[in-house]
Amino acid sequence: MSAVDINSSDELRDLYRELILDHARSPRHFGRLDDATHTAEGINPLCGDKLRLFVRLDDDDRISNASFEGSGCAISVASASLLTDMIIGLTVQQALDYFAAVTMRLAGPDTNQDQDSPLELGKIRALEGVRDFPSRVKCATLAWHALNSAIHGRSTPVSTE
Repeated sequence: MSAVDINSSDELRDLYRELILDHARSPRHFGRLDDATHTAEGINPLCGDKLRLFVRLDDDDRISNASFEGSGCAISVASASLLTDMIIGLTVQQALDYFAAVTMRLAGPDTNQDQDSPLELGKIRALEGVRDFPSRVKCATLAWHALNSAIHGRSTPVSTE
């Protein structure tokens, strides 16, 4: 690997780190969504993360709005913020496809990640650094598991344990 590759890799990691911090400090779509059609609660007892995800589906099974409330570590809050940013405008099936891709990418076997999914993950790739810290994977995937639970209408809170 050349010095240019190392620098660009370091710069990319720094950019992703800044993106996570930005979403943690100023989460997007934070707050209760009063007209939500689907909700789910997520709890990560190990880290103390707690969130409630709100999703509003329109008549065409498209996510017309999403938000979350709760508290947690920077990774958990940033992941929920990135999730809500990403899923607004998607169909339910597209959102479920992203749930599968993101959770596999963060918690699945270490394979050639770029070939695992045809989906464009965009800013969500900023969460990939948690793979190096297994206890943080649960923080990063909590909101995604809450999304899956909300879409499927499950009333039991999602737990990472």
